[in-house]
Amino acid sequence: MSQSKEHSLPNKKKTTKSSEGARIADQLQRAFYGAAWHGPALMELLEDVDAPTAAAKPLPDIHSIWELLLHIAAWDEAGLKRLSGHKCQLKAEKNFPPVPAPTEAAWREAVAAAKHTHEELVRSVAGLSEKCLRETVPGKRYDFYHMFHGIAQHELYHAGQIAILKKAGSSGAARSNLKV
Repeated sequence: MSQSKEHSLPNKKKTTKSSEGARIADQLQRAFYGAAWHGPALMELLEDVDAPTAAAKPLPDIHSIWELLLHIAAWDEAGLKRLSGHKCQLKAEKNFPPVPAPTEAAWREAVAAAKHTHEELVRSVAGLSEKCLRETVPGKRYDFYHMFHGIAQHELYHAGQIAILKKAGSSGAARSNLKV
């Protein structure tokens, strides 16, 4: 069963006419859980990832899957903070939070926390009016419409990196043949 069915947008109207906020929320859901046009979404890629795989660095000078998940969650949280009227620019450890000791429990907790933050973001975006989407993000020169599309793009970008990391980690041959 597809993850997207389990995590469908709460109270999503079944009409063809919906708000722009609901359409953006749908794209955020697709990027994160699945049924995306491009291929596997973030959570689909993480379904078979365990803690050692998530913490591994199969390619030099590249973030691990775990680091990327924490980074994605940090930017979902930044979107929520900005939506609540706060300026937010993530730097250093706030941008790429440190990975805890790589245990299965810690990995499951990281995934659950990322899902929780993402679902809160999606619920918030789904209820936004066109007027709110056109308001300028605190401390930025762009509006919320632009920012939320950017968050979806950001999640897909890092999902692509995770797909490559999974392939690179699956065999020594993959590491030696992969050019980044």
